[in-house]
Amino acid sequence: MRKSLTYLLIAISSFSSMTGHSQTHDEKLVNAMNSGNWFALDSIYNAAPKDSVMPFIEVFSRCLIGNRLNRPHVSVNAFAELFTDHSASLGIENLLSSTIMYSTDLSRIGRNGMAAAHTKAVLDATRQYLDPTWTESLEDCISKYNALSDYKPYGITFTEQSGRIPFRIVPVGEEKLGSVLMRLENSSINGNDADITFDTGAGVNMISDSLAKKFNLIPIDGHATVAGIGKRKGQYAIAREVRIGNITVSDVPFVIMDFKTGNAKADQYTDWFSILLGSELMLQLKDMTIDFINREITVAPVAPERSNATPNMCFGAGMNLNVSGNIAGTPVLMNIDTGDAAYGTLGHLFYIANKTFIEANAEPDTIRRAGIGGVLESLCYRLPDVPVSMGGHTLEVPGLAVSTSQSTAAMDLSCNIGIRTLMMFGRVRFNMVDFVMTTDPQGSTLFNNMSYKYPDFKLPKEKKPSALETTGFIAVEVLKALIDNNVIHY
Repeated sequence: MRKSLTYLLIAISSFSSMTGHSQTHDEKLVNAMNSGNWFALDSIYNAAPKDSVMPFIEVFSRCLIGNRLNRPHVSVNAFAELFTDHSASLGIENLLSSTIMYSTDLSRIGRNGMAAAHTKAVLDATRQYLDPTWTESLEDCISKYNALSDYKPYGITFTEQSGRIPFRIVPVGEEKLGSVLMRLENSSINGNDADITFDTGAGVNMISDSLAKKFNLIPIDGHATVAGIGKRKGQYAIAREVRIGNITVSDVPFVIMDFKTGNAKADQYTDWFSILLGSELMLQLKDMTIDFINREITVAPVAPERSNATPNMCFGAGMNLNVSGNIAGTPVLMNIDTGDAAYGTLGHLFYIANKTFIEANAEPDTIRRAGIGGVLESLCYRLPDVPVSMGGHTLEVPGLAVSTSQSTAAMDLSCNIGIRTLMMFGRVRFNMVDFVMTTDPQGSTLFNNMSYKYPDFKLPKEKKPSALETTGFIAVEVLKALIDNNVIHY
């Protein structure tokens, strides 16, 4: 997708220089698209007079804003207009990427049959130009959406006036490491008691094969490729009823996944990930607060109306939940992940850009991580007392790790915020309508003074995966990488 947009920007710039007329809004919008800055795209689009923007860029802006800022009713209409009026401007990669985004948003609002039909029409028209990876991914999408059209996913009912889901914070892995996860209480699947881990970093719900059989899930014709330390493909299945606290959710899609890593020590702990509920459910709950103080998730009985609030959350390259925050005053996009059992990790590019400071001020360590598809051992540094800002507050986090080597996963996250950091922020509210995350760190010490002076950290731009490189993940509900998500430090 970015390649085509880059060519478009060059064409716009050339046209501007030839005619002597500035196309400022077009250039700004395309730059925001190319850089994946969805907040800037939203802001620029809202400020730009619509008659000053090229029609194709105006429509495509609405498509991306709706898709990346969780406004599917905006993007669905925009994509329909894009395919009707501007398909000739797309090019093959933009056409395929737009098809994936459109079908994803259609599915989110329950139009799975329409998602399958549109994807099939595009595949039939382009099959001769596609490599096997694209073909397989699109065929998986068609099968999944067709199968889901027989159900009504995520029907939600409350047995009380508002939703309440109690949870426990449980230790996992070696005791000395202090790793913990969220285990939902009062939970069942199809009437059978279930131990469910809540993972904001999981793009889909997942369950092991043995538990899918035990809980009588219904296999459906659809598959997902899950990327982690390795890659694995799993089949979709439906749980007719999932009860969590006083909330009942009907027709819940799960991906049946083999969680074993092949490492005997790590596999002692993989049972903690045998059942995961993730961000797909969060999107349907609309307005939820994780209260780490009272150990419960509360869900508003009525979804909030869309307001003019400025979003601070967006979907990342793999549709993982990101929030805008900063590390020691340096702006960064953070992946929010209760499935990371530690404080979190800064990626290897952060290490490369700030190597001198990190090696002088942080403790070296070896980190061993177990996740989907295998294990990984690497050198890292632990930055002490780092001021982390998110959701309107700043706290001093004692143990962010900095990875010294590039991840072997499909997508290398630049900043992953784990559950131990989230717990420090007390209460974390996710307004999934406005796409705004706020924090309420009652009982925590707000950040006042730094233990030592931090430099102006550099956060270099990472190489973004192309549409073709990420198709295996986009096409399975646009999954995120799981390298530091669903991770046990052992």
